[in-house]
Order: sequence, then structure tokens, then C-alpha cells
Amino acid sequence: MTVFHARLAARRAVTTALAAGATALAAFVAPGIGAAQAQSHVPASAMVSAGASTTAAATPLSDTAALGKLIFNDPSLSASGRMSCASCHSAAHAYGPPNGLAAQLGGADMRTQGTRAVPTLGYVLNRTPVWTHVQAASVFERLTDADSPPAGGFAWDGRFNSLHEQALFPLFSANEMANRSPADIAAKLARAPYAARFKQVFGETIFASNDAALRQAMMAVERYELEEPSFHPYTSKFDAYLDGKAELTASEMRGKKLFDDPNSGNCASCHIDQVGANGAHPLFTDFQFEALGVPRNPELRANRDPDYYDEGLCGPVRTDKASNKSYCGLFKTPTLRNVATREVFFHNGRFHTLRDALRFYVERDTAPQKWYSKDARGHVVKFDDLPAAVRDNVDTVDEPLTRKAGGKPAWNARDIDDVIAFLKTLDDGYQPRAQGAKVVKVSAALKRP
Repeated sequence: MTVFHARLAARRAVTTALAAGATALAAFVAPGIGAAQAQSHVPASAMVSAGASTTAAATPLSDTAALGKLIFNDPSLSASGRMSCASCHSAAHAYGPPNGLAAQLGGADMRTQGTRAVPTLGYVLNRTPVWTHVQAASVFERLTDADSPPAGGFAWDGRFNSLHEQALFPLFSANEMANRSPADIAAKLARAPYAARFKQVFGETIFASNDAALRQAMMAVERYELEEPSFHPYTSKFDAYLDGKAELTASEMRGKKLFDDPNSGNCASCHIDQVGANGAHPLFTDFQFEALGVPRNPELRANRDPDYYDEGLCGPVRTDKASNKSYCGLFKTPTLRNVATREVFFHNGRFHTLRDALRFYVERDTAPQKWYSKDARGHVVKFDDLPAAVRDNVDTVDEPLTRKAGGKPAWNARDIDDVIAFLKTLDDGYQPRAQGAKVVKVSAALKRP
């Protein structure tokens, strides 16, 4: 079975080249066309370092975006009257979930559990490319060369190529806002306190068509997500460090080296931390898809059915790629910005501390008995959250996922402490202050090539 694992050196070379191409493209954007619009059709790897290095001075939201903010925060648009977009994507929690639930509760009674952890909306909204999988034209090359993974799109399985499509889905999802029809939403919009404003922005006859009202509401949410600076503030210590306005402590710098080292954590091969060719600050994701073999999560009610499996790109939520079994088990690489503020990790919410998520990453293969269930004969069932037929898709060729049971993990406890210290520098809201800890200056030897 085909496994998508490009060689590390090749992946980095392509990423660097495409990032430079994205920068060049941005320079030729026609007046009046937003950079986000122009970049939405650039390949995934080109988006890695496309973010601005600092947040621009706050500017007022457009009328459409201001309306979108009201819609984003309006719980009356749900069947329960208690769930809004902001309920799961909390501004106070870096637009991620406000709690450590493996999956959020929704539905008409707010008791129906979802099947996946809520991903953050921070930093990726205006940088995520459309879903694509670039393959060699020659069948022979596909069989003999390492294939690059698919990339792009919104949600864990990349099934949406626009923000308004993504925003529409929760409105009708049975375990989220649980509306039955566009007419339900249009009626609620027409009764909302901002209904008059909705007419001012979209015309007095906007509510004559349920579909038109719904479509414009989602476009307003999209404009809010793209225009609101708090979705991508770039105010972390790491941003200050890149700008020469802060220094990393010795522990943070050790953590960065472990994060970058291709023979150790190898995190930066997917969670890119390089500065872009134009000096832009990194997003800590390459938007590609990866099968990590995260253990089955008993907290998810869906998993009470032993025959239920969430296979990512090939279903059950995404259906258009179900026939391609090489996609099964692949989920999109998330950004690591603000990751230390989260209380739930991976697509199925299996872990609730950053430390446990990192321990799994480096001990998955050296101590599988710590993480996976056992069968009736007492044998460890590795990659137990995927059907046996597609477990070969799980990455076992990239460090540190190449190791054997009983072997030495890539990181020890102190290493994990240092990596956590580094990851905490990605939290927004950094305020420079006198540091009692030992600091180290950036040296050329520690910068990534």
C-alpha cells in the first residue's frame, strides 16, 4: 500500500523554493485584490511562511466583516439557541476550544457529542491553500519514488476549499448547530437584532431568498475571519525573537534545537519554523496530511462501536476520496502556534496535555504498550484507531517514528521539558520583561538552513 512520505531533504527544498515563489507572486498582486485572495491558489508548501511578521495597526472592520462578527458570535442561529461559532472557536482560547473535551457537545439538546477535536482557526484562515495532491505524471515514478503527501483545504480532512463553505457545515451538522434547512437560518437572521443592518449591507430584499440570505451570511463570516487581526496577531515571544526584540532562554533554545533536529524530534519537517524569503514569520504547519497512528480514544462515544473508524481523508466525514485507500488515516498537520494553551490534542482528542502528546510522539514505537489497547490474546494492537487493512499507511519512515520496541526514545524527560519551553514561546500575548533565566543570543549555527 502506498505511503506518502517524501524524503526530508527534498521536502525542505521544495518548501523553500515554493515559499520564495509565493513571495514573488504577492509582489505582483493587482491593486484592489487582497493578498489572501491571491495566495489562496498557491500550492500548500508555498504558504508555510506567508504570514506577516507583525500585526498591522488595527483598522476598522468593513461593514460586511462587522456583520460577520455578530453572526460568528450569535448562539440564536443554532437549534439549541446556545451554540455559536465562537462556542467552539473561542477568541479567548486562540480561536480553539474553550475546554479540554475530546469533542464538543452540540445538537438541539446540547448533549450530542462530535467525533473530532475542534481545530484552531488561528493563523491559517488566510493562508490555507486549496486541497491538492501533486503527483508525478509517470506511473513508474509514482511506484518507485517517494510520493509527496496531499495538502490543503480546511478541517482535519481538508474537505472545504473556502471559509464560507467551512462555516456553513456546522450550521446543519447534527452534533453542532443542528439546523434543518436554509429556511431555518434565514428566519433566525431575519429575527436577529442585527437584521436591519443585514439589509443595509446586502439589500432590502435579501430575505426574499433563503439561499441568498444564508450565502451572504457565510460570506460575512468569511470576511470577519479574514479581516479581524486577532486571528493572526503574531505577538508571541518567538515573533519577538525573530525580530531581534527578545532572546530565548537556554531551555527554550535547547527545545528549538530538538524540535529542528532531523535525527531527533524532526518536528520542523512538517511544522515549519523557518522565516520566509521575504522575512515573513512561519505558521508552523506545511498544511500536508500525515498518518501518525494516534491511539483510539474511549472518550468519544462514536468509538463505542468497535466497527467505527475515523479514517480522515477517506471517510467517514469526507466521502469524495473514500475509494483511495492510500489516503486512509491521514489528517492535516495543524499549526503549533498557541499549542501550549490547548487542553486537547490530535484529531480525536486523545491527549489532554502537551506533555502526553509529545511523549506519545517519541514513545509510540519504543513503548507501544503504553499507548495502545491489547487484543484477546494480550497482544498490543498498534495503530488501533484504524482498520487493520490500512495500518500500513501510518508513518514509520520519518524520525522519530522509525524506532523499535524496547529502544531508546528520541527524547528523555528533560528534552520534553525543553521542547515544551520552546513551544510556549509560540503563545501570543508576549510582554517583554526582565528575564531572570539565562538567555542565549541567536547564532548562525542554530539557524535552520
